[in-house]
Amino acid sequence: MESLFEFLDDKWWLVFPAIAFAGHWTNSLRKAGERRHQRKVELYKLKNQSHELDRASATDVEALVATHDSINKRWLDYELDVGKLIDFPLMTDVREPLTVAFLRAKREADGQRPDSPADMASPSRLEAYRKAVDSFAVALEVAEREARRIRDSKFTGPERERLATARQLLRIAGDHAATPAERQAAYKRARRELDGLIVLPDATVAALEGQVAPGLDAGREPSDFRHH
Repeated sequence: MESLFEFLDDKWWLVFPAIAFAGHWTNSLRKAGERRHQRKVELYKLKNQSHELDRASATDVEALVATHDSINKRWLDYELDVGKLIDFPLMTDVREPLTVAFLRAKREADGQRPDSPADMASPSRLEAYRKAVDSFAVALEVAEREARRIRDSKFTGPERERLATARQLLRIAGDHAATPAERQAAYKRARRELDGLIVLPDATVAALEGQVAPGLDAGREPSDFRHH
């Protein structure tokens, strides 16, 4: 024990580097703790930023789907209104390149459309969908402008008269003030006038028959009105 005291008494100056070492060690622990805390804070921020980006992406997808819906509605306004198709026959004429182009663009946009925003997790998929919707919008706009420009000018005089007659007959067929017999006769004759002039899409025929059917004879089957 005396030798220990003698050693400490002789080496008392070692206390100072020991204190300095302890202070340095304590300071290193404190800095390490601060660095761990900083990393946790950064990870927390990154996680929150990731969630924010996910929400922003979902918002972008929802907005794009809404735009897609509005463009589809513009097309359905033609497909479900036979009077509008008579006025602008190019919109269903698949012999016209512009009609084919917008129908192809529509199929592409519909194929890219997600079932829900969560299905569109990849930014590259979202960008591909955006381009498809933009192409659909442009193709439909071009086709609409051309359809309004030429209207029924590609038809002969007698054919334009048939179109005008069909338009009038369809008004009668959809007029609830007319008798069921009058509506039925008008509908059948309108289909004959349009035969060979305008190809009506199935959706157009279904919409037309949905408007006319309440005035038709109850004994008639829907198929009786599709092929006249």
